[in-house]
Amino acid sequence: MIEPEARLDLIFGSLADTTRRDILRRVAGRELSVGEIASSYDISLAAVSKHLVVLEKAGLITKRRDGKQQIASLSPAAVTDASNHLERYRDIWESRLDRLGIYLEKKR
Repeated sequence: MIEPEARLDLIFGSLADTTRRDILRRVAGRELSVGEIASSYDISLAAVSKHLVVLEKAGLITKRRDGKQQIASLSPAAVTDASNHLERYRDIWESRLDRLGIYLEKKR
């Protein structure tokens, strides 16, 4: 089992790439075959497959077989993990901004 911090490293590392973020956006809407995903890009099928492997290792997508096709779909658990991690920082910054607002009001 992957440690939570290592899992976040995989998630955010995979999201650092524009193509992978776009693939994730596409499969968030509906399940897509690897061929359908690849047809959206001007890169080789092998390159798309490598991107899918990275997303799958990070737990952001799952793949399953449907006959000869591999079907990719969003895996909400990893997205939730990333969102929860970022939410902690949002709470910190909102608290700081609230305190700054109070401070600035007192200075008026």
